[in-house]
Amino acid sequence: MIVKTFGSALQGVHAITITIEVNVSSQGNKFFIVGLPDNAVKESEQRITSALQHLGQKMPRTRTVVNLAPADIRKAGTAYDLPIAIGILAACERIPSDVLSGFLLMGELSLDGTLLPVRGALSMAMQAKAEGFSSIILPMTNAEEAALVAGIEVYGATHLEEVIRHLSGEALLTSASTAAGERFLSAQLHYDFDFNEVKGQQHIKRALEIAAAGGHNAILIGPPGAGKTMLARRFPSILPPMLPEEALETTKIYSVAGKLAHAAALIAQRPFRAPHHGISNAALVGGGSNIQPGEISLAHNGVLFLDELPEFKRDVLEVMRQPMEERFVTIARTRQTVEFPADFMLLASMNPCPCGYFNHPEKKCSCAPGMVYKYLNKISGPLMDRIDLHVEVTPVTYSALSAPGEAESSSVIRGRVIAARMLQRQRFEGFAGISCNAQMNARMMREHCNTDSHSRELLKNAMKKLQLSARAYDRILKVSRTIADLDHSTLITAAHLAEAIQYRSLDRQSWGGS
Repeated sequence: MIVKTFGSALQGVHAITITIEVNVSSQGNKFFIVGLPDNAVKESEQRITSALQHLGQKMPRTRTVVNLAPADIRKAGTAYDLPIAIGILAACERIPSDVLSGFLLMGELSLDGTLLPVRGALSMAMQAKAEGFSSIILPMTNAEEAALVAGIEVYGATHLEEVIRHLSGEALLTSASTAAGERFLSAQLHYDFDFNEVKGQQHIKRALEIAAAGGHNAILIGPPGAGKTMLARRFPSILPPMLPEEALETTKIYSVAGKLAHAAALIAQRPFRAPHHGISNAALVGGGSNIQPGEISLAHNGVLFLDELPEFKRDVLEVMRQPMEERFVTIARTRQTVEFPADFMLLASMNPCPCGYFNHPEKKCSCAPGMVYKYLNKISGPLMDRIDLHVEVTPVTYSALSAPGEAESSSVIRGRVIAARMLQRQRFEGFAGISCNAQMNARMMREHCNTDSHSRELLKNAMKKLQLSARAYDRILKVSRTIADLDHSTLITAAHLAEAIQYRSLDRQSWGGS
């Protein structure tokens, strides 16, 4: 008898439906799984056998063939245990097979039949709804995550026996619900760090406010102990709250990567990823034998913080260049091409030289001649060009550290950032995928970055003196547009442009010598 059950395979952050065909014949005694299964899928026979024995059931002693269709797509992982087990029971007529067409089943089985969590439950539920399935059965741990998808019944089960009893009509499972919406709203504005804890550094806070308001990349450069990492850690607290669609998109990525906390069905705060400088290419952009999203995708809709930027391998940094422009990354393999979203803000920090004290107001730099330029040369010009704001961080003075009272809080700064972002959303309302000034293309810049003759002359002189590239020219205009938005100004004035130009003062052609 041939029975069909249905599951899902993940390709990038999306799911595709897999048909699990089980044929239990009257002859032979072997068990086969076909359809490009990996070793984890092939080993499901042992887990299913043990789980059925725990329930007093037995595997069929005749020839059993399990086909995972489409057969030309690689199947990976342990989540096919549940649909294969149910298919075998239905093919042996131990449970009814006529109800299976409306269900999508996924779950890993332990040896005693307990259901263990799977990756990508949110993507699976979305695809199941799109393809007309009425219900989806998942491990209880994944149920609330999948319940974010309206229009499909989500059932969470803790044991194989519960699934069997539900499909047999003996004891129905309870449909899962989620309180993620309420938790999402309450968690959006809760941050562990706040800018009111930072004494002084007003010009750094201003630069980070501009970066947050326009979605710009930024680098902080200064001596050890100046507060670069401390400021960076507080940067997410001034970013605008995530929109519901952004939260769903980010949650899908974390679910596929297996990094979604069990207590959090929906990610409420913008990601802040800070990988170590020993990270590999694949870990940064994604890849591996079973293709997984990398740090730039885990930072989607949030911030990728690279502390001590020159300590990263140069080839690792270079693979970021294309995703920074295109806002997605494509990973190609012989049999598979996967695309992951990667719309992130890059925030980096670095010392100005190997000893850390070049341009320090009090301490003397001990580096040999040319060492500063050599140190900066670890970061390529094209990558530095893609960083909009280059901000020099100076040590905090004693008077600033000992000043009474608190500094301006993150909530106040965030209010100004949100107001500027609202202007930008209105400006780009008719353009799909464009939400902030950093994402403007050339045509948008011509329309929205209007300057007068005095401003144009100022920019011309800056381009010549600082030897800036055409990309740097575009970045200056985009940053000046953001500064004007913070001032609620329609026109970009010379003052806006001058402030934007000063944030290119750390360009390699004009800083550090040669």
